[in-house]
Amino acid sequence: MSKLKEKIDSLKPKFEKGGKLYPLHSVFDGFYTFLFTPNETSRSGVHIHDANDAKRTMITVIVALLPCMLFGMWNVGYQHALATGDADHSLFHLFFYGLWAVLPQIVTAYVVGLGIEFIVAQMRGHEIQEGFLVSGILIPMICPVDTPCWMIAVATAFAVIFAKEVFGGTGYNFLNVALVTRAFLFFAYPAKMSGDGVFVSLGDAASVDGYSGATPLGQLASSTTPGVVELTGVDGAAINLSDLFWGFVPGSWGETSTFCILIGMVILLLTGIASWRIIVSAAGGGFLMALLANHFASPLYPVTFVSPVEQLCLGGFAFAMVFMATDPVTACRTNTGKVIYGFLCGAIAILIRCYNTGYPEGAMLAVLLMNCFASLIDYCVVNVNVRRRRKRAMISQ
Repeated sequence: MSKLKEKIDSLKPKFEKGGKLYPLHSVFDGFYTFLFTPNETSRSGVHIHDANDAKRTMITVIVALLPCMLFGMWNVGYQHALATGDADHSLFHLFFYGLWAVLPQIVTAYVVGLGIEFIVAQMRGHEIQEGFLVSGILIPMICPVDTPCWMIAVATAFAVIFAKEVFGGTGYNFLNVALVTRAFLFFAYPAKMSGDGVFVSLGDAASVDGYSGATPLGQLASSTTPGVVELTGVDGAAINLSDLFWGFVPGSWGETSTFCILIGMVILLLTGIASWRIIVSAAGGGFLMALLANHFASPLYPVTFVSPVEQLCLGGFAFAMVFMATDPVTACRTNTGKVIYGFLCGAIAILIRCYNTGYPEGAMLAVLLMNCFASLIDYCVVNVNVRRRRKRAMISQ
């Protein structure tokens, strides 16, 4: 590693001002700071010296996502095996099948997103930010595994340009970039984003005899039978709460396992990256709304018959509340605002899921909606505190 650093350091003057490759200095700086920790430190007393920086924060989030990533890859292979009747359920067989299925999506998201960020940083003469390191992996994780790469490329380009760069780049966007990508895909290509099918490679498609691969939420949304809907897997077996919790169900490959999401949540909370106020209040808001909907369950809305605990494990609710709603850039900043913001995210997500069958996954829309109101919530909280303190100061006089 030291020899590599010496070699790169020898090339550095070419990218500095006056060098032949100075127009590419932002690209060089981005690669350099990604490979090595910058050794520049502030010499004045106006900065807070902390070992944590944007790069370490992004890497920590990726580490928190690893359990969901690894399980999701295995689950893609597992669901494929159930759909095709493949008897080989060995760990490595299923995992590598899922890995090769999702790898093109991951590469597409990173190439397109980072490519745009590199170009914009070079045009502006700014440093390349690390924000897309997380967005690049979140985008494929919240999409159905059979989403064509060209769709992901178009949606990623749209989200990075119009939801991030036009506002100034990392730290200035008010909408979660990964969710904007998902929303673009959902409204532009609804047939592909329904999630009603399990990934089956073209070579195996002919061997499948009319399997049903709808996700649990897809089954609920498309049900025409009033009352309780019995959820089934691709092999026809009933899906219970345990399956939903562990993640042995079809769906967007990074969102299915609540257990793995909880592992990631613990990592984010212990490192102080995510706010426990948002996560706890989101779970509380979702649970209370699900409890209310279940109490007044209607045959016209099959999702209302689902128990509150199952609602929290269904679809992408847990994933969105842990990894999306807690985005420090797009969420509220005040402590009281975080509680309000999280509660509304959870409650609105379940509300949309229960009473709008056209959008069975309400978490995406709920978080994006609350992103728009996060600043307003903080503004109201701050003004309430200002009025309270002003009134207390007047009384003391």
